[in-house]
Amino acid sequence: MRLDKFLKVSRLIKRRTVAKDVSEQGRVWINGREAKASSTVKAGDELAIQFGQKIVTVRVDRIADTTRKDEAAELYTLLKEEARKPDNSPEGGSLF
Repeated sequence: MRLDKFLKVSRLIKRRTVAKDVSEQGRVWINGREAKASSTVKAGDELAIQFGQKIVTVRVDRIADTTRKDEAAELYTLLKEEARKPDNSPEGGSLF
């Protein structure tokens, strides 16, 4: 599944266009590598998303084309939330 669609379906980001913009700004990583909106996401991948001064890391547990609001959180597991480091990368150069 495309990264922008997964972020929307999982409700990590509310709109697909916003998910696309965030990934184009270099604020999303898949398994430690910067990801574009068209990148493929599969179960087992780790996503790191920069929201302002916070980085949220999740593991993709399952892929679904659609979900109800109360089921969206079942698509991923929150691994950690942390304050952003001073440079552009999530952990001072390398995510993993």
